[in-house]
Amino acid sequence: MKKSIGILGGMGPMATAELFFKIVSMTKAGSDREHIRIYMDNNTSIPDRTAAILSGGADPVPALSESIKKLSSCGADCIIMSCNTAHYFYPTLQELSPVPIINMPQVTAEECRESFPGKTAAILATRATAQVGIYQQALEAQGIKSMIPNEHEQDILMKIIYDDIKAGKPADSYRQDMEYVLEELKKRGAEVFILGCTELSVANEELKLSLPAVDSTTSLAKAAIKFCGYELK
Repeated sequence: MKKSIGILGGMGPMATAELFFKIVSMTKAGSDREHIRIYMDNNTSIPDRTAAILSGGADPVPALSESIKKLSSCGADCIIMSCNTAHYFYPTLQELSPVPIINMPQVTAEECRESFPGKTAAILATRATAQVGIYQQALEAQGIKSMIPNEHEQDILMKIIYDDIKAGKPADSYRQDMEYVLEELKKRGAEVFILGCTELSVANEELKLSLPAVDSTTSLAKAAIKFCGYELK
């Protein structure tokens, strides 16, 4: 029996739209009726996850939990979150959820192991995701060596995520910054890049970067499609 997806979105709206688009575009379907039923809560009122983790900002768990309850009550058979940093709260949220929540960092690390075995992965993510080790732990569990940006490079990534992409600025406004970070990480031994922030997935699409990468949004979309019993294109 085919299953349905609940997208817990709003973190941010462009990343949510990108996740929805990837699910639809990667599902093998010959007509509208052969696509997956998807429920979406673009909950833009969820408190900032980085602020909550690093600087005592408002706890996002109540809002996240509310969205999970709404999506599951609609009929969603699984939940996916369009935010990597939110997965810091994954254990608590899964405990509160009546349906499975697909773990984005886990499925991304699994794809990295399958596609780039033995390669050193550079983690491109928010400062909170990098500092609390969300991806380092997921990659280590798959036997993958990883590295994170230095403070200067992380500052640039945060600017790209918050001041450029979330603010809706055009891709060319942050192209040079993104290319600088990638080149610096390559110099220090990065062989593959983990796009561990859904805004950076958007950046990759907008900039049409040519780099060995595992895109967390794409990995999550693939996992959700398979969970629901559908085929990938």
